[in-house]
Amino acid sequence: MKTVAIIVEYNPFHNGHLYQINKVKQETNADCVIVIMSGNYVQRGTPAIIDKYARTKMALSNGVDLVFELPVYYATASAELFAHGAVNILNRLGIVDYLCFGSECGDISLLDKIASVLLEEPDNFKLYLKTYLKNGLSFPVARKQALIDFLGKDQRIEQVLDEPNNILGIEYIKALKKLNSSIEPVTILRHGSGYHDPNLNNPFCSATALRNYYEALAQNNDFLTEYQDSLSTKIDKKMLSIDTFVPSTTKECLENSYHKTFPITVDDFTSLLYYQLTQETSESLQSYLDVNEDLSNRILNEINYHTKFTDLIELIKTKQFTYTRISRTLLHILLQIKTELMSTFLLSPDSAYARLLGFQTSASTHLKQIKKNGLIPVITKVADADKLLSPIAMQCFQADLKATHLYNQIVFSKFNTVLPNEFKAGPIIYQGNKSL
Repeated sequence: MKTVAIIVEYNPFHNGHLYQINKVKQETNADCVIVIMSGNYVQRGTPAIIDKYARTKMALSNGVDLVFELPVYYATASAELFAHGAVNILNRLGIVDYLCFGSECGDISLLDKIASVLLEEPDNFKLYLKTYLKNGLSFPVARKQALIDFLGKDQRIEQVLDEPNNILGIEYIKALKKLNSSIEPVTILRHGSGYHDPNLNNPFCSATALRNYYEALAQNNDFLTEYQDSLSTKIDKKMLSIDTFVPSTTKECLENSYHKTFPITVDDFTSLLYYQLTQETSESLQSYLDVNEDLSNRILNEINYHTKFTDLIELIKTKQFTYTRISRTLLHILLQIKTELMSTFLLSPDSAYARLLGFQTSASTHLKQIKKNGLIPVITKVADADKLLSPIAMQCFQADLKATHLYNQIVFSKFNTVLPNEFKAGPIIYQGNKSL
């Protein structure tokens, strides 16, 4: 038996995700697909457009066997910490043979070469990096330029470092190396639109385009003409039928949930963010993950209580502090994600756990293997967590619970829909394409 894992957000699940699952099964002959999925908040620093249980159902109905939740501390962190948190869980499950990820280049050897430089940090590379940071470049841009200088002016390397899936893939490989994992990395060439492509211009569109579609629809029910006019690539209105871009089970889930539990956007959290910011000082803000003195002062100087969450991000961002960095930072403040705790989680060998969100009945044997041979506690019932987890792991898990309850409150405030709280919502069990 072979098991392949994928680190995902499925925000929401679309044709490209289904393509990846089917392709990696074919290439590895895997009989079990495990995903580690971000919960109700994602790595770009926003809430997921639809809740984690709905996205779990999408995954299970499209070929995934087991779905575990990536803790919110890692799910909303930088690419490096995001990758480390997910890979560490997968490594300790004890049954994963392959880690699959999509990439724009499809060249595992080139990604491995770059990952080795980042992990080993040769002296010349560190010197280049330090110089670019002193010149005021943001860390991602400075690191990219340092890699280009160290590895030589190679157009392929420059292209690789410009693409988000390549960058995440490099971090996954780096994490596997750092953990001395036996898991083999496998990359699938990204098919269709680019990661950030906002247009619904082919059946393999990006999740970004789908989120834009539903956010526009929620704001204006007669939006089709206006939305089409905004596209850089024109398409027939017939193409705006959602079943062109997502599997039928995803379409059904989205249609059943529309204006009941989704779409949720970061602007829905505006009032909560401002409430939290009224209680902060420059010193207290610096306790949150990714916040230094310069950024804390900038946040306080740019607060405008008449603007939305996204508008505040625009006010704060600079050449040094990118939009995504600010978005993640403000989310960390809202969710009270602290640097000190993250450091403790990273250093503690017993801080990891695997929270089961859903599984296929056919994968029960794999689940038993994890519980028997894995080096990590598996949480299937929230009420049992305090018996299974170390005190430090429990702190991380409690952050997950708190973040989910906050998300559920926003859903209720926006749509008057009550989502089950974490103590009542057990794992989703699927048999074939049916939820039991």
